[in-house]
Amino acid sequence: MAYEKIKQPKLSDVITAQLEEMIREGSLRAGQKLPPERELASQFNVSRPSLREAIQNLEAKGLVNRRQGGGTFVSEDLLKGLSDPLFALMAQQGESQFDLLEFRHGIEGMAAYYAAMRGTKDDFKVIEEKYEAISVAHIENTALQENFRAEAESVFEFYLAICQASHNAVILQLARAMSGLLIDNIEKNLQVLAKRPDVPGRIAHYRKRLMESIISGEPNKAWGASHKNLAYIEEVMLNLAQENSRVTRSLRRLQTR
Repeated sequence: MAYEKIKQPKLSDVITAQLEEMIREGSLRAGQKLPPERELASQFNVSRPSLREAIQNLEAKGLVNRRQGGGTFVSEDLLKGLSDPLFALMAQQGESQFDLLEFRHGIEGMAAYYAAMRGTKDDFKVIEEKYEAISVAHIENTALQENFRAEAESVFEFYLAICQASHNAVILQLARAMSGLLIDNIEKNLQVLAKRPDVPGRIAHYRKRLMESIISGEPNKAWGASHKNLAYIEEVMLNLAQENSRVTRSLRRLQTR
């Protein structure tokens, strides 16, 4: 029986595959600058020509681009499909805020489940740090009188840390790609929910239970905590929308008398 000779992969192809995996898992982000060629070759322990060929492979696939005299960057176009005018239009529509909440039920619930299942100590440390940052942002928001953007960004960073801890590249990259839309949704929700003084404390309670469920490694509890948090937000938002509708109708009736 004749055996075929096993072909050794080209070193540049091995480097290409490793860099692709780093982009896929989020270690290298869209728009991020790669280390200088000499430094990167040293990190991979390869020759500069092999590294250069790997970079050319990535460039041919549209995963990186080189700027004259500026270095090599992960392509911004990685996120292009989820940052088009349609998503900007959706962000402006009131009904879309509820659609986004429903979407978040799915993606945040899955992320919480897998973060509790697969997260590492380092992942949990980051989640805790991002959780604490929300409290700081909320205090600053109160002091600055309704500066909700910074608080919304800190809430998003908390959920992004959970997505990272899930070790699911699709969940992580989807969350990153929709970051602008999701932060806008959180900001608008915060603005509305602030009308009820008791609501922020209740949400903070649910968020703490979510974090504790993840860190204690209980996937089902983590999924449930995520669901309860978002279901409560949705319930309050709907109630406030109904109240606003009743007020509007009452004002119209007064104007017709």
